[in-house]
Amino acid sequence: MSLAKASANMDNLTNDIIAKLWNLCNVLKDDGVTYHQYVTELTYLLFLKMAKETGTEDQIPAGHRWDKLVATPKPDRLEAYKITLIHLETHGSPIVREIFSQASSFIRKPATLSTLVEGIDKLDWYHARRENLGSIYEGLLEKNASEKKSGAGQYFTVRSLIDSLVTLLKPSLDDVIQDPAAGTGGFLIAANQYILEHNPPENWSPAQQEKYRSNTFYGMEHVHDTHRLALMNLFLHGIAYSPDGGGVHYGDTLSAAGQKLPEATLILSNPPFGSKKGGGLPERTDLPYPTSNKQFCFLQHIYRGLAPGGRAAVVLPDNALFEGNVGRQIRTDLMATCNLHTILRLPTGIFYAQGVKTCVLFFTRGKTDLDTTREVWVYDLRANMPQYGKRTQLTRAHFADFETAFGNNPFGSPEALAQRQDTGPTGRFRRFSREWIARNNDNLNISWLKDEDSELPEPHLIAGELMEELEGALEELRGMMEELGEEVDA
Repeated sequence: MSLAKASANMDNLTNDIIAKLWNLCNVLKDDGVTYHQYVTELTYLLFLKMAKETGTEDQIPAGHRWDKLVATPKPDRLEAYKITLIHLETHGSPIVREIFSQASSFIRKPATLSTLVEGIDKLDWYHARRENLGSIYEGLLEKNASEKKSGAGQYFTVRSLIDSLVTLLKPSLDDVIQDPAAGTGGFLIAANQYILEHNPPENWSPAQQEKYRSNTFYGMEHVHDTHRLALMNLFLHGIAYSPDGGGVHYGDTLSAAGQKLPEATLILSNPPFGSKKGGGLPERTDLPYPTSNKQFCFLQHIYRGLAPGGRAAVVLPDNALFEGNVGRQIRTDLMATCNLHTILRLPTGIFYAQGVKTCVLFFTRGKTDLDTTREVWVYDLRANMPQYGKRTQLTRAHFADFETAFGNNPFGSPEALAQRQDTGPTGRFRRFSREWIARNNDNLNISWLKDEDSELPEPHLIAGELMEELEGALEELRGMMEELGEEVDA
């Protein structure tokens, strides 16, 4: 069998298992269980089953493993399962105790649990190799995110976007990688896969192996159930968790807990949108520009949490580009602290809130005061593009031209930026000087392409272009006046 055919067969098997697991959700409808609750419930059961499949059951106390649950008589199974959930919160390995922290079952009928257990047990796990178990679980998370009723889309970033950003910033085994708004762990998992593909573990030294296990991946998630899903996801992808070290920890990055995240050399994140509940300020006192706007708080954490020379790619709503007052102060501080070298204007329809327009900021923390923003390149992947969603899927191929234009440039060095090509007013990639941006009040919401149903570019861009033309005319006028003055003197 060819490698391509074997890969296709494996993909088909993975998709088949995902579909069957998702369809089991129908069993819970009569119990009034939501999609998101179902994925949480499934996480408890799948952890027990997958621990058996991956040979890691030694993490779970002997009387609470998968085979014990299967062997329990059906009338007693639900009660035994609930006892297991309570027991595993305080027994087993650290990741077991975290995944089952505050665990409780949404199932009310013994027959419902038995249907789930038997449905899971009879799936073709033998051919689902260990490296595919993570893909199966990620597939379930993606299904959950695509269901509007589940409300989980806010914790799940489109995988094609994640893969593109990771490829451009090129994680390495030397990096300390952080996601302060980890969601279900997609950025950390993609970074891990990139490292494994480009530096196979069999080539690692003992020191590199230890660094990878204990000091490479860090994250934080504030929603308890989402944190549980992230731990499961990372566990199935081989990323270690330590209560005092790496992994995704439960907590609020905008509280004192966020200050404990170590300085990172690479941050990849899609922080939550909106304002803090009640309009209050973050609990942290180390952010120089306090605001109730969560994305501005996360942005400050990210660029100030980078080590000198560290790089980041951050997904933000467009309002982070143009809001005044504290928003402008933060953008000015960002450009003074880092080299904000690239902005990607994303297409619409790729997040759970269809009306939200988003972008990606790419920046590198300066090593000196000279390593700051001199120019910003803007790539418009929004104008004259379809609205993506269930009908039109955003794929990796849609990012191909941007990746080519971005170049082999993970740190945004002046030498690499010099290789880029400004496509002019009819193209998608343009350069704007720091001076031009300053004249526009550090407004980074820069667009120039018109949608087919639009007649005018955004007003601030028109104003900026008019200002440049006016300054040019004034310069010419000064020159004429100087010449005229010389003639009069003569």
